[in-house]
Amino acid sequence: MNPAEIENIRSQFPILAEKIYNKPLIYFDNAATTQKPQAVLDKINYGYKHLNANIHRGVHYLSQQATEAHEAARKFIAEYINASSSDEIIFTRGTTEAINLVAFSLGECTCQEGDEIVISAMEHHSNIVPWQMLCERKGLKLHIIPINEKGELLLDEYEKLLTERTKLVAVTHVSNVFGTVNPVKEIIATAHVKNIPVLIDGAQALPHLKIDVQDLDADFYVFSGHKVYAPTGIGVFYGKRAWLEKLPPYQGGGEMIQNVSFEKTTYNELPFKFEAGTPDYIGSTALAEALKYVQNIGIEKIADYEHELTEYATKRLLEIDGMRIIGTADHKSSVISFLVGEIHPYDIGMLLDKLGIAVRTGHHCAQPLIDQLGIPGTVRASFAFYNTKEEIDTFIEALKKVVAMLS
Repeated sequence: MNPAEIENIRSQFPILAEKIYNKPLIYFDNAATTQKPQAVLDKINYGYKHLNANIHRGVHYLSQQATEAHEAARKFIAEYINASSSDEIIFTRGTTEAINLVAFSLGECTCQEGDEIVISAMEHHSNIVPWQMLCERKGLKLHIIPINEKGELLLDEYEKLLTERTKLVAVTHVSNVFGTVNPVKEIIATAHVKNIPVLIDGAQALPHLKIDVQDLDADFYVFSGHKVYAPTGIGVFYGKRAWLEKLPPYQGGGEMIQNVSFEKTTYNELPFKFEAGTPDYIGSTALAEALKYVQNIGIEKIADYEHELTEYATKRLLEIDGMRIIGTADHKSSVISFLVGEIHPYDIGMLLDKLGIAVRTGHHCAQPLIDQLGIPGTVRASFAFYNTKEEIDTFIEALKKVVAMLS
């Protein structure tokens, strides 16, 4: 993207004009949450001003209009990730709820004592804790795919973990600590040889990569809206129809029912079977709007530009004495985690904040990984298509001052 394009994009994100401690905001915390373009903010505002009525059950005009908008959003999202049907798109509050849904429903449906779940060493807590809870509830075993020193999965070791007792593989598409882009298509194919289903955590992937769930052959693919320029509290659980028909509902209540008596309840058809209660029909339309915004720019164009930013930032960070970049995989997304000498990452993050620069510090909800690396945490800078090389230059000069102050 050329400078004029980037400047035009930046002008569409109102928060980027904010000042922090009287300094222009430099926002490098996109892996935690992304900022929202005016088009998305307008969509939310329009929904509450003109379409606010509970959906599906109303016969009046507003309810019908809101229902149509919600279901059109579902259809667009299905097309965006190339699901075979919009019935395979389940709206959730985000990635975490979607993974919990699978952990509960799969556990009730297919898991017996002694069965096994396989995850990787680089997972977010959201793709660890639900499986631990399932293991405790059902008496299962949790196996971990190891990593090498670059932050890449050891696929030979992964294959050895798969047995006739393995009920699911759950792996992140892109690591939120390393930025590693995992070879999920290969991971899925390996599991499918043994008829093992695979869940892919796409929270960090969808903003940066073209996702085609049919090409990947993913059984389940989950992501959050707030990481792809949409509101918080909305996300997507994609599942192959055969699995969605097989799995029992995760929650009970309105909308997921077909018939209710005090003796027995029958469940609704897909996708409503998994959507108990009033859905976030404002969030769903805003999520579709965010994905349209990304689509209009072009995900390949975005990926190329963010790769350029990541390469440039990596090169500039290595100018700093004592710099240690955590995660040097050959295939990375726009995340850089680092440490400088013996300086605690929290101290670096606090001082950068006083200079108007937002980065993330800590274990990034990947505490087992950080403990395995034997470090207190990292500083993490993560980029989006509205960031610039000029911002990176300002960040590097600020970081040099911070390091000098703390050394």
